[in-house]
Amino acid sequence: MAHASAQLIGDRSHQCDATATYTHDGARAFVLCDGIGSSDEVQAWTLAAARRVARAAARHADAETGLRTVYDLYAAAPERRSPFADLPNACAAVAVAIPGKPLTVAWCGDVRAYTLTPGGALQCLTADHNSRRVFGGSRNLVTSYLGATESDDEREARYRHPAIESATGPTGACRLLLASDGAYEPLEDSARDLTHYLTGSPKRAATAFVTAAVDHAASHADNATVLIADLPAVNAPA
Repeated sequence: MAHASAQLIGDRSHQCDATATYTHDGARAFVLCDGIGSSDEVQAWTLAAARRVARAAARHADAETGLRTVYDLYAAAPERRSPFADLPNACAAVAVAIPGKPLTVAWCGDVRAYTLTPGGALQCLTADHNSRRVFGGSRNLVTSYLGATESDDEREARYRHPAIESATGPTGACRLLLASDGAYEPLEDSARDLTHYLTGSPKRAATAFVTAAVDHAASHADNATVLIADLPAVNAPA
């Protein structure tokens, strides 16, 4: 499964997006986390969180189980229960590919996962956890993230979606794209066809995608990060 990631800092003071991959017993996890805020602390925490999610998802051989395991660990930390807590948080998306099985995807926040078929059909597997989706409000106000302490039921009652959602990818060969909001939003806002930036090798496509995202940012370029992986058909050999 050839894969690559690329990122640009944009106009932020710190690069607070992070990607990670991990393989365990044939299960390969791909993760992208988008840290909330800009600081050394957020940068370091987001990188550690991405690696933690990747390990958990690969070891559980399932995206949702892995993400939920890490979400619950952070939520149970006593220091996060204080109403005065000001600790790092991050949006996250994870995909797990296992030869012979459908791709599994899970997310909290507004990091997106897409699949692109060899025929050029692009599908977004995620639905943003933000105020725009829930209330028609600001897309910059996220409604779930790693580091939150609310349960699925609490998030559902307040925002009409659980803390973590999941989806299954196509069974045919496809290209996986994980993208932070700083990567997909500028291109989406300028009515660009995302498939135009997904050609060539994963490294070439990832570099082209984030470069175009920063170039098309309206006024303030956010951190732009993508992870791209080429996945075989479900029934193909490893």
